[in-house]
Amino acid sequence: MLKRLMLVAGITIALGACSADRTVSSNRHLQPIPSETVALMQRNGMAPDDPIMMRIFKKEAELEIWKEGPDGRYAHLKTYPICRWSGQLGPKQREGDRQAPEGFYTVTPDLMNPNSAYYLSFNLGYPNRFDREHGRTGKHLMVHGSCTSAGCFAMTDETVAEIYAIAREAFAGGQRGFQVQSFPFRMTPENLAQKRYDENIAFWHNLKEGHDHFKVTQSPPQVEVCNGRYSFNTQGCAPTDERVTQAVAERRNRDEARIAQLIERGTPAVRLVYQDGASHPSFQDQAVAFASATDASQLSRRAQRLGQVSRPDAIAAGPRTIPVGSDGQPLESSTATAFAHRQTPAPSAPSAARSAEAGDGGVTSVTREDAAPTRPLHQRLFGNLFSRDRLSGEEQTQPEAAETPTPPQRGAHMLNGAQPLTPHGDARYTSFR
Repeated sequence: MLKRLMLVAGITIALGACSADRTVSSNRHLQPIPSETVALMQRNGMAPDDPIMMRIFKKEAELEIWKEGPDGRYAHLKTYPICRWSGQLGPKQREGDRQAPEGFYTVTPDLMNPNSAYYLSFNLGYPNRFDREHGRTGKHLMVHGSCTSAGCFAMTDETVAEIYAIAREAFAGGQRGFQVQSFPFRMTPENLAQKRYDENIAFWHNLKEGHDHFKVTQSPPQVEVCNGRYSFNTQGCAPTDERVTQAVAERRNRDEARIAQLIERGTPAVRLVYQDGASHPSFQDQAVAFASATDASQLSRRAQRLGQVSRPDAIAAGPRTIPVGSDGQPLESSTATAFAHRQTPAPSAPSAARSAEAGDGGVTSVTREDAAPTRPLHQRLFGNLFSRDRLSGEEQTQPEAAETPTPPQRGAHMLNGAQPLTPHGDARYTSFR
């Protein structure tokens, strides 16, 4: 017990040192994990101080926490709705573009900020090595409270308090860093078929490799950067376990075969265009209240609990779904124009405890003729769908259960080769447009 108290005290001191120019005015960073969440952990054989990892999905506006179980595998714990993210689908490129980052990041204790201007926060560690190699710039990219974003993931104060507490206890248990996987959307064949002509498709397929490594091993993958790409479960850019490599390849082949089927059946290529990011559907009514209110007295109590809300008009508007051709440009037709102004269906509210396959359902396809029927069949099927790996003529059409490799021992995942970054507070945010 004494050892644990010393660990918590040491982390608290370290966190306070991250923002020496500000005074700790509360103990909000020491709030306990809610009893209901602790009970959920216990039902799944988990302890509060077991290691964690997180996954973020922009389009669905959800953040998942996964936790290491007694067998060494990571199991889904909870899914939290994201109150606000800004920008468009796609990676952050430069400071000031309002883009929330996409990629694989490692959060260490020094990136936790108990003195955040937005209740509590932790820095994702952007830019990481991959970002720097591609010349991407920016700083202070956070998961924080409130409901305002200029490149961050805002969770509301109540939600970020719970997430912060779960991370704090994992650090107190000895975890040196937890992985955050940030994706544009659920990495399903349906989503990838629809986005096949997006300018970011090669990058998104690279992210899917890491997604698949996690699904196969149920453990956060080791991450390197090799030849300008993310490389997973490799050392010196060479695979560390051929069984994992084979299982991931089989999963990729099944998904690519499914993508080809969806395209052949008429799944349209589309682009989602946001006014400025989005919010989980569970917050949209409250955002409309902010957009239409003329004074504070007109806001509901639920809406007032959100704190600051950036661009509520953009949240209320939702994304536009725009059909595109093989060049990635919008289709010029009356059908395309009508389709462009139809909003995408809202995802369902998150469950408190999903299964290990949580959220891997797809988007309903819309059947239509291929935008370029005169192109050769192989080009109509694949176009620029894949950045590096092409479908062979021997893909499996029926999924087969692959043997899941033995997960690595506890602690092997912790740093993922990431370089610690200089911690920053997010108090320097000055305006949100």
